[in-house]
This record gives sequence, structure tokens and C-alpha cells, in this order.
Amino acid sequence: MQTVETLNEGLKRAYTLTITAADIDAKVEAEVKRVAPQVRMPGFRPGKVPANLVRKMHGEALAQDALNSAIQQGVQDLIGQNGLRPAMQPSVELGEGYERGKDAEVKVALEVLPQVPAPAIDSLKLERLTVPVADEALDEQLKKFADQSKRWDDAEDKAAETGDLVTMDFVGKTGDVAFDGGTGTDMAVEIGSGRLIPGFEDQLVGVKAGDEKQISVTFPEDYQAKELAGRPATFDLTIKSVKTAGESQIDDELAKNLGLESLEQLKGLLKGQIEQEHNGLTRTYMKRKLLDQLAEGHDFEVPPSMVEAEFGQIWAQLEHEAGHEADPEKARADMESDREDYRKIAERRVRLGLLLSEIGQANGVEVTAQEMNRLIAQASQQYGPEDRQRFVQYIQQEPMAAAQLRAPLYEDKVVDFLFDKAEITDRETTREELEAAIESEDGFATGTHVHNHDHDHDHDHDHDHHGHDHDHADHDHGNAATDAAATATEVNDAATDTAAPEAEAKPAKAKKAAKPVAKDDNAGAEAEPAPVKKPRAKKVAEAEPAAAEGDAAAAEPAAAKKPRAKKAKPTEA
Repeated sequence: MQTVETLNEGLKRAYTLTITAADIDAKVEAEVKRVAPQVRMPGFRPGKVPANLVRKMHGEALAQDALNSAIQQGVQDLIGQNGLRPAMQPSVELGEGYERGKDAEVKVALEVLPQVPAPAIDSLKLERLTVPVADEALDEQLKKFADQSKRWDDAEDKAAETGDLVTMDFVGKTGDVAFDGGTGTDMAVEIGSGRLIPGFEDQLVGVKAGDEKQISVTFPEDYQAKELAGRPATFDLTIKSVKTAGESQIDDELAKNLGLESLEQLKGLLKGQIEQEHNGLTRTYMKRKLLDQLAEGHDFEVPPSMVEAEFGQIWAQLEHEAGHEADPEKARADMESDREDYRKIAERRVRLGLLLSEIGQANGVEVTAQEMNRLIAQASQQYGPEDRQRFVQYIQQEPMAAAQLRAPLYEDKVVDFLFDKAEITDRETTREELEAAIESEDGFATGTHVHNHDHDHDHDHDHDHHGHDHDHADHDHGNAATDAAATATEVNDAATDTAAPEAEAKPAKAKKAAKPVAKDDNAGAEAEPAPVKKPRAKKVAEAEPAAAEGDAAAAEPAAAKKPRAKKAKPTEA
């Protein structure tokens, strides 16, 4: 094979490979020998079909397989012999006019990872803000449990008031025609809970058990069932019962109703839960400060393709959020005005990811096989029984999907390593102050995009790009470190394979249950959450880690969660 470098500019490389006809023919002969024992033909014993007949029957397919194999081997040799570390999948293109029996000219273009300077980690200093569990916070949680476990007493002749529980059968209609999913029985709703579409609960005030009543409502313009959005409708109701709430008691009986032995045990569990929440906030704050320190003084070039892929991830999430704003068009216009800011965020995330990866590699941070098996088992629970085994096989067979699954844990382990190295001072504070520090500009660091690579793994390389979801919440999710060293050889094969596996090998995503009248398919009985504000989304985009391995689309299916199918309750908000 002949190799000519045609581009060496920054992190961009391009080559022209010439694979000789003799090399391709040799691979054809190897393919003939490989498949000949499997060929069946009338008049010949199994495995005894002459090679010339095998070529005649399967020549075109064998030649194509041989060409693909030669190209794949050529790209692998190119990467290994030149010590290249691809940032993402190389672009491989067979020259126009190729004819069987002639030399093949192949153009290869790629971006390589930069030489990342070894970050200084011996002088890290961090402040750990801790929040003790206040009695008021514990009392608030106990009251919530008591309210959720309230006793309902029958009130046969009572007219329903706000706070009462009304159980009913219903038939929803638009234009006097019942619509799909609009009929149900024995639905119970607490008046004033905000579960149902606007105006529904208000019209339950005054009903009594045994009443039949028709109410009129108008579905919200942003209703998830587009065929109902903004339309007027009626509901024919049959009131089955009206119940009043008994007084909430915080005592041992409450704990026993929850399956516990005593109120003290319940308090202990709730205190532990609150402490866990506080610890999560503390970690988020420390991590952002840590990333800020790592970012200082590092401004090395990063592969444009990785930045573009990361920007695409951020932008897609923002587009999704904008669609749920009260004024989607204004939200999108605001996004456009900040487009370049988000691109800079993407660049910083990639750069920080490379720094974290360098630290992890240099210090032997890794995800063990046992930890990986546990991750696979946990993730498989997101699928139904029929897809669970397919998911496990998919992760085992697709290195990029495995890298995606491994990513968050790997990053957490690198961050924990750095916490152990840092000089930490503790300061007690309130939850409000800690949350304010996280939200403030001073408390924010842009996230990371960890690209884990192996420096001497027989010149194998990793270019898997972990696709991820941004949960725009108050905490940092650590969504992107990837431990690729363990799968470097397999990922190398995936990058250079010219015949990628088809999508049907991936586990199928479950379809959501139809709930034509629900405001939010994921809300269930809860009130619809308030729209995420754009400035907040931008901050979390800055703070969240991001993935840095190869092709995001290739890895994405591994992260798809199986939505729970819920019983349709047409009148839920």
C-alpha cells in the first residue's frame, strides 16, 4: 500500500491510500477459501465445490467484501504507522472510477486529538460548603408525607369543596362526539390539586355523590394531543363519591402506614434523604469550582468536529426546551442571539474533557469489568423483558455504545481522584446560600467533554462520541467521561469498518401510552412543571459535562430510556 499525506494543518490530516490490485486479489482468494467449505452445489459433496465455481457464483460479493477488508486494513495501518489519534471517525472515500482488477485509490480525512499538556493537580484548593439538616426541613418533609397519606372519610350528603376528594366516571366529547382516551371510570381527584386541565376542578365544587353533571372546558393551546389543543370540550360526569380529608397526624401510625416501625425510623430515613440531597449540591459546587481551576491557563486547540458535535447536542436540547416555552418563537430568537456563546461553551466543554481524560489516563483511573457489568444491568432495566437481552447484546457488541454507558461513571471517578488530591477547607452554610452559589456566575464552570484515549495500545484508537441528555436541573450530572482504553481495539475496528451494522440490531424504543387529554405525558398525577427558563438552561449547558468520543449518533440508542406505559386518565393535567 502506498500512502501520500495531502493535508497536515493544525489538527486536520488527509491522506491518499493506493491499495494495489494484487493486495485486493489476495484478499479475494482468502475470502474464497473462507467461504468455500460453506458453499453447497448440486453434484458436489458439502465443502468440495471447486474454487473456480465459488468465484463464479459469488465473485462480485466476495470482491466487494475483499475491497472493504482491504480498505479497513489500510486505514488501520495508516493510523498505527503514523501514530494518529483520531478525534472522531475518519472519513473514508473510495476514489471515483474504481474498476475491479485495478488499484483502488482511497481518500482518508480525519482530525486528530491535540497533545494535551499535563494539568497541574498538586496545587488544587477547594471549598466544601456543607449544610446540616435543619429541624424545619425535616418537619416540612414529615408534613408532606402526612398530607400524602391523609385519611379520606366518606361524606355522603356533603357538597364538594376545595380540598375534598371526588371520585367519578366521565365521558369527554368534542362536538358531541366522544374522543379517544376521553372515557374513564372511578377517577379520583382532589379539588384544587391542579391535576386536571384548567377549569375542570373548579366545576366540581358543589357536586354530591350520585350527581350527574356536564361541564365545559377548553384544552390549552400547548396541549400535548395536538388534535385537542385549543378546542372546547364537554365532559359528562357521574359522581361516585365525595370524601373529606381527615386531620393529618405525624405519629407512629403514619410511619406504620408507610411500612416502617416507628416515627423515629421515618425521621431517620428522611434525614438521610435530605443529607443525600445536600451532599449532591455540595459536590456540584465543588465540581464546578474544580473545573474552573483546571480550565485556567489551558487554551490548546481542540478538534472542530468534536466542538461541532458537542454544540449540536447543546443546541438540540435548547430547541427542545424552547418548544415548551410559553412563547416558543421568542425563546428561539433569544437562542439565536446567543448562538456564539453556546459554541464557546461547547469548545470549553471539549477542552475540559480532554484535560480530565489526560488526568485519568496518567493516573490509572478506570472503570472495572465488575462496575461495567453493573452499569449494563442497571441500564437494561429501562427496557421491557423482550428488549432487555437485546440491549445487553447491543452494548457488548457496540464499543461506542459501551463507551457511552461507561462515560458518566468514568468522569465521576476522575473527579473523585482530583477531590482526593485537592486541599479542601470546610465551611458550614445554609441550603439557600449553597443553591445561590451554584446559580451565581461566580459559582459556575462550564462542563466537560471527556475524551479518554489510549497512548500505547498497539496504536489502536478511540473515537467514540457519547451522546447524552441534558437534565436541566439544579445539579451537575457528570454526563460524559468515557473510558475508551479498554475498548480501543474494538472501537478502532468500528471506525474503519465500511459496512456498518444496520439499525435493527439496536433495541427498540418503547412507544409512550396515548393520553390525549394529559397536559404532560410524563407528569402523571403531578401538576405540569413550570417551563425551564432560558437563562437557566444556558447556565446548565455551561456546567454540565459533555461527551467527547466519536460519533454521537452511533452511541445514542444505548441511552434511550423506555418510558413507562401509564393508564390513560384523559382529564389529567
